[in-house]
Amino acid sequence: MLDNPRSPRVRAVAKLAKRGARSETGLFLLEGPQAVAEALTFRPELVVELYATPTALERYSDIAQTAVEAGVDVEFVTEHVLEAMADTVTPQGFVAVCRQFPTSIRDIFSGEPRLVAVLEEVRDPGNAGTIIRAADSAGADAVVLTGRTVDLYNPKVVRSTTGSLFHVPVAVGATLDDVIERAHAAGLQVLAADVKGEDLLAARTDGQLARPTTWVFGNEARGLPDELLTLVDRVVTVPIYGRAESMNLATAASVCLYESAFAQRSSELFD
Repeated sequence: MLDNPRSPRVRAVAKLAKRGARSETGLFLLEGPQAVAEALTFRPELVVELYATPTALERYSDIAQTAVEAGVDVEFVTEHVLEAMADTVTPQGFVAVCRQFPTSIRDIFSGEPRLVAVLEEVRDPGNAGTIIRAADSAGADAVVLTGRTVDLYNPKVVRSTTGSLFHVPVAVGATLDDVIERAHAAGLQVLAADVKGEDLLAARTDGQLARPTTWVFGNEARGLPDELLTLVDRVVTVPIYGRAESMNLATAASVCLYESAFAQRSSELFD
C-alpha cells in the first residue's frame, strides 16, 4: 500500500492539476468513482494508473470488477495519500491518471455530424465541462474547444463532465474561423448563441433547427465579438421570460443543443 503523501510518485500525480505538467506528460487527473467507472467502461486503454482506498474499492465493488475485466491494476493507497494526489478536498476514494485523447478537427467534420457544439473563449471550467455533458446528453456528435477556451483536461472541467468526456469526441486548439469554415464545408449551418441575436423561438418556428447544425457559444462576460458573428449563418438568443438578470452560459447552451436535438429527431420521426 502506498502510504507516504510526500513520495515522488504521489507528487507526480498531484502535479497533473497544473497545466504545465499535463502538457509535458500528455496525462491528466481523474477523480471520483463516477468518472473512474466511465473511463474503465468506455476507454480503459487510457487509464495509466488507478489508485483507491481499500474502503472505497469495497464499497464500489462494481468498479473493482470492471477494472479486472479491463486489465487495469488497482493500487491501494491511504486516505492521506489520496488527498495529496487529488485536486478536490474529497476525491471519494478514487484517483486515476489517464492519457489525453483529443479528437482532430478533421475527423469530426469528415464523419457527417449533425450536431456539434463549439466553445470560443469559454473561461469557466464548470461551464465548459457542463456544456460537454449537455452535448453528450443531447446526442451531439462532437464538441470543439477553441484555443482560447479553458484547457479540456483542467481537473474542474473533467469533473464537470461527470464522465461525458469519455463518451463524446472533443477537439481542442482550433481557431473559430477554421471551425466555421470546416462546418460549412461539411454541410452544417452555423448558429451562434449571443445576447445580440434574435429570439431562439424564431429559428424554431421556421424549422431551421432541424438542419445539421454547429452551435457556437462564447465568453461568459463578453459573448462573441462582432467580427466572428459575421461569419455565422444566424445569431440567436435564449429569451428570458421571468425576472432573472441573465442566464448562465451552460444553461443557455443546454437549451440550444436540446432545441436542435428535439427538432432533428422530430424531423426524422415525422417526415
